[in-house]
Amino acid sequence: MRRSKPVISALFLSLGSNLTLFMRSALRSRTALVAENLFLRKQLAFYREHKARPRPLTDAARLSLVFWSRLFEWKDALVIVKPETLIGWHRKGFKLFWRWKSRPGRPPLPREIRELIARMARENPTWGQVRVAAELSLKLGIQVSPRTVRKYWPDEPNDRGRRRASTQHWATFVRNHADALVACDFMVAVTARFQFLCVFVILELGSRRILQCNVTAHPTAEWTLQQLREAIPGERGYRFLIHDRDSIFSAELDEELTQGFGLRVLRTPPQSPQANAYCERLIGTMRRECLDFLIPLSERHLRRLLRDWVHHYNSGRPHASLGPGIPDEGRNPAIRYSGCSHRFRKTSELMARPVLGGLHHEYAWQKLAA
Repeated sequence: MRRSKPVISALFLSLGSNLTLFMRSALRSRTALVAENLFLRKQLAFYREHKARPRPLTDAARLSLVFWSRLFEWKDALVIVKPETLIGWHRKGFKLFWRWKSRPGRPPLPREIRELIARMARENPTWGQVRVAAELSLKLGIQVSPRTVRKYWPDEPNDRGRRRASTQHWATFVRNHADALVACDFMVAVTARFQFLCVFVILELGSRRILQCNVTAHPTAEWTLQQLREAIPGERGYRFLIHDRDSIFSAELDEELTQGFGLRVLRTPPQSPQANAYCERLIGTMRRECLDFLIPLSERHLRRLLRDWVHHYNSGRPHASLGPGIPDEGRNPAIRYSGCSHRFRKTSELMARPVLGGLHHEYAWQKLAA
């Protein structure tokens, strides 16, 4: 338990007054000191004969007894407590001293960075500690680990953990063929008028880039095939396409993909969403970062919201699986900041661009005018 400042001040004040009394006594004659010692011992013996119970000692009194006991043979003079008690006080004080002297941990981050971490957490309710650390290191050049971010993370009443589900063999396959893999899936969104809309997403696994995101109220195989035509040009060299066993992905659609696009269709096993884990994770991210906080009014409104979020996802959102990195980093290399510092840049100003009306923010340095 930490001591409060008034208690610590009282300890040092008592020790200082005792030290002053000791220095005054050192200037007195030996005869006067011996006489005063005998006088005080007689009074103490009087209290012992009448069995007067002393009051509990304060921390300042215990510290004083431990300190002055080092200057003489204290065992014959100790009356109010047992010798084992005084030795225990000495050991406890020694432990507290070395605990204070060997305080673990690194020095704290500068106040500006601590405030920036709390600001990012407040302004972006869907971000986690890994995401904030990636944003700081990738976009602002402030190299901090997720553990350091967690140290200064503001208190939250409902802290949800994150869990990743996949199998080793499938992950190995994806790593070896990520640049040639494309995955797609449907999700359902509900408008303010309780109209059910289907959102179709196509994801490039190698770069985690969303190739296509469109909305329709009546999905068909022909509409799905048209979305694939728009998203997958022939010169990209994709070899595999992953989708589930929904009836929209008909045999005719798979045959067209095989003959017209040269793709090998990988249909996931029945009731195995983990086989298309990347698209499932993308859909979950889309809900957690966008649709859970917004109510689309119509199909057109939903399409516009998703267009803004997809642009942020591809060009402004760090992805931990990329190092961290940004899917469109190759197309916009100016996004990454190559510096490494724990200080704010004096020649630049921190800019925050709101996304989706302030639901998310993108941070970057802007040089100050000369």
